[in-house]
Amino acid sequence: MNIAESFLEAMETLSANKLRSGLTILGIVIGVAAVIAMLAIGEGAQTYITSTISGLGTNLIFVASGNQQAEIRNIKPLTMLDAAALKDDTLAPSVLVSEPVLSNRLQVTYAKEKKSTSVDGVTPGYIKISNYEYLEGSGITEEHLLGQASVAVIGVDVADKLFNRREALVGETIRIEGQPFRIVGVLKPKGGGAFGSQDDLIMIPLTTAQARMIRRTRNSVDMIVVQAASAETVNQATEEISNILRTRHRTRAGEDDFQVISQQSAVSMVSSITNVLTIFLGGIAAISLLVGGIGIMNIMLVSVTERTREIGLRKALGAKKSDILIQFLVESSLLSLFGGIIGIGLGWLIAFIVEKVAAASGTVFTPVVGMNAILLATIFSTAVGLFFGIYPANRAAGLQPVEALRHE
Repeated sequence: MNIAESFLEAMETLSANKLRSGLTILGIVIGVAAVIAMLAIGEGAQTYITSTISGLGTNLIFVASGNQQAEIRNIKPLTMLDAAALKDDTLAPSVLVSEPVLSNRLQVTYAKEKKSTSVDGVTPGYIKISNYEYLEGSGITEEHLLGQASVAVIGVDVADKLFNRREALVGETIRIEGQPFRIVGVLKPKGGGAFGSQDDLIMIPLTTAQARMIRRTRNSVDMIVVQAASAETVNQATEEISNILRTRHRTRAGEDDFQVISQQSAVSMVSSITNVLTIFLGGIAAISLLVGGIGIMNIMLVSVTERTREIGLRKALGAKKSDILIQFLVESSLLSLFGGIIGIGLGWLIAFIVEKVAAASGTVFTPVVGMNAILLATIFSTAVGLFFGIYPANRAAGLQPVEALRHE
């Protein structure tokens, strides 16, 4: 018996037991669909997160106080003088811009609406290097900075909550911790970033924050944002920043009381985390494939028991052991193959639904159904069918003709 004949006979056998075959295939369908969907969602999440982080620019470096990797007792805060020192061309030739930032979570109100959001005291230079764009209005200017003006630039999440709209907001007055601020700009949405959502924030002049909103001791700041000369000089700039701050804070290498994080390292870190999560989710989903494989073995064992006399008759008429073995392996492989094909379609449908749900909630998230995921799920499902079909096929092929014909 050749493969074509075995295929046709397997089709006839499976179609004769449609309900049983369908239920067996269902286990493989669910397993393959789960693997496809989980890998697609994981890939989409990685692309979304890394793209939003990279949206700030690949040559940005963030300097923050404290260091979780080193046990430092007397941590010196970052100051305005530290930010100014990083602009020294002789000590840090790879640094273009160094901008201090003050940040705190404060309550903002408009009429009866209120919201707790991140309020950042920034400079015009910070807004420029952070690649922010405006839906309307403009950003904070040098005049605002010098005059300690009560002006604010808001993100779209804040606009949605307070005004339930994103247009015609320039000139409106909001209150931050009870103090009035006039809106001068509304930022375009950017999504998540290295330090949280870039849409759920309000930016005010740094001098205004220092004087009235976010007071810090000894002229300290919460973070310094540095722009390197280019993406290629980020590592060099990181080393220069570390050396300058070690000198100013009088710390030794390995005992830094600050952290220097580049956009590139943040992207690499996030990619590593999402890769692990994707593999983890795919592994969990693959367990359902194994359950489906056990279902195939169970049904094939039942089929062997039901067709014992048929197997004995075939052997008595000259069928070889290999013929019986191939026949049952083809049947189990077809079950897993059909399940795999249907599962790929179902997995793509789940990913499509997730994309639409994310879009409806305002998140531009696109699950990526890659060819690697499809090939992996197809090959794995076929291998499951073959693996779990070997034992029933061997059992059928090993039956003695005389004993098989006597079977009731």
